[in-house]
Amino acid sequence: MIRIVLVEDQAMLRDSLACTINAQQDMEVVASLADAADALEATRRTGATCALLDVCTENDSSGIVAARLIKEALPDVRVVIMTGLPEITFVDRAREAGVDSFVYKNVGTGELLGIIRSTMEGYSTFPLSKQRIIPDGVELSQVEIDILRLVCESKTRREIAAELYLSEGTVKRHISEILAKTGYDNILRLAVHAVSNGLIVPGMGRRDE
Repeated sequence: MIRIVLVEDQAMLRDSLACTINAQQDMEVVASLADAADALEATRRTGATCALLDVCTENDSSGIVAARLIKEALPDVRVVIMTGLPEITFVDRAREAGVDSFVYKNVGTGELLGIIRSTMEGYSTFPLSKQRIIPDGVELSQVEIDILRLVCESKTRREIAAELYLSEGTVKRHISEILAKTGYDNILRLAVHAVSNGLIVPGMGRRDE
């Protein structure tokens, strides 16, 4: 179970996110806060495994500052920063604070949940430059295509390994190779691109089936 401390100063959005997260079988919000200054204490008190923090919160508190404190005190806790502000320095500051993933609030709910799960699996997501796309001529092996298809189906690394009769380590290595080939820094973003552009159709199975 992913135990989440949620920090969002807008009450309506905070309640909506908490409701959505708590509806997931593998997630629960263990603390819901408006002020990032309270995030470290709440994370420690609840035994949370993930902190989902807005950048700008009540009382002029910073989610990025809170993230740094959490990562210093509780390094095993995964931290996801979110913001609706187009401030480009936030991303670099979040990286410097040790944040695991960074998302803008214009992402869909499904993508946000996927990023949380991906982050808990040990992968990081940060915004890509608008100029970055899959390079022309990139070819993926059949195993890489199968792995990407299963990622598109929201399968975990363990589930992918079981379905393809591979070790989790081998799946992780293939994912690293996929990212190296395509120039993406996160398999989830590549999966979103693949589905939205019709490169992968989830549930259709292998090409040779």
